[in-house]
Amino acid sequence: MRHLLSSLDFLQKMQPITKGYVIMVGIVTVVGIALGEEMAQSVMALDPMRIIYGMEVWRIVTAASFLGKPSISWLLSGYYLYEHGSNLERLYGPAQFLVFLLTQVSLLTVLSMMFGMPFFASSMVTSMLHVLSRITPKMEVNWLIFKIHYYLLPLALMATDVLQAGNLSAGLPHVLGMLSGHFYFFHKTIWPKTGGEDWLNAPDFMVQRLDPDASKKAGKESVNKALKSRQKRKGKALGK
Repeated sequence: MRHLLSSLDFLQKMQPITKGYVIMVGIVTVVGIALGEEMAQSVMALDPMRIIYGMEVWRIVTAASFLGKPSISWLLSGYYLYEHGSNLERLYGPAQFLVFLLTQVSLLTVLSMMFGMPFFASSMVTSMLHVLSRITPKMEVNWLIFKIHYYLLPLALMATDVLQAGNLSAGLPHVLGMLSGHFYFFHKTIWPKTGGEDWLNAPDFMVQRLDPDASKKAGKESVNKALKSRQKRKGKALGK
């Protein structure tokens, strides 16, 4: 009972969107174990023909949430999802973080179909790490028993999976995660700085629904800017 209460308390302290994703990963993992490896592949894997012609759209969600059977890699990915997903959500806010997740799911669904990958949950985790590693590249973080710079963390996670699997192909999900994460980072951070449009900005209705405090703050800032601009124009008029 004590363990159950501590688990519930742990979930309550999570950021809302990250919490939903972690719960989904847990549910899909339990279902995958119950079904067995072969049946899980049949029911939950990303299958373009079944998604398009059979309307089995849930496969996109399960493919984005299945980290495989419990292992060292599964534990690391689950921890990174909780820790760094929460950090990214705090940084962006729930609405913008949801836009990030939807962008990654869309990109990775296409990329995974192209490369024949049945699941891409590990790519989702790597995309989060990549974006954070670009925002704070020199920040020190824990990896196993070592402290490394943030920009090395996605590569370290990829190396762990490659060594555990004994196969270079195990690094492909992480490469795709870095590519999709960089797509988001470029269009959200780099492109607007060069004068481009921030087309990945969370829509107002989503911000009002998921992050009302940020919506109020943005509203106050826009009003203050308008007032300051008006005062400047009045000052110039009086000076004339």
